[in-house]
Amino acid sequence: MSEQRQHAAGAFDVRNVIAGLIGFYGVVLVLMGLFGNSPAEQAKTGDVNANLWAGIAMAVFAVTFAVWSWLRPVVVDPGADVAGDDDRPAPH
Repeated sequence: MSEQRQHAAGAFDVRNVIAGLIGFYGVVLVLMGLFGNSPAEQAKTGDVNANLWAGIAMAVFAVTFAVWSWLRPVVVDPGADVAGDDDRPAPH
């Protein structure tokens, strides 16, 4: 008798992918806001460091998704990848 155990989706959970991409771009924007902010760019946005604030918001969003994925992982059904799927359309 073989025992099948459940496991989490882990890196294949779409929330982790979204968190990684948004987090990467958020870090880039934070760095651009800290080190690449010129007076001409700041004048375009009404004296607001738009890159910094958008980067902080994206980083917070990414952390929220990562924490959500960690607290409520997607559990993969061990029998979901067997042949003979019932959800395929029947041939005519």
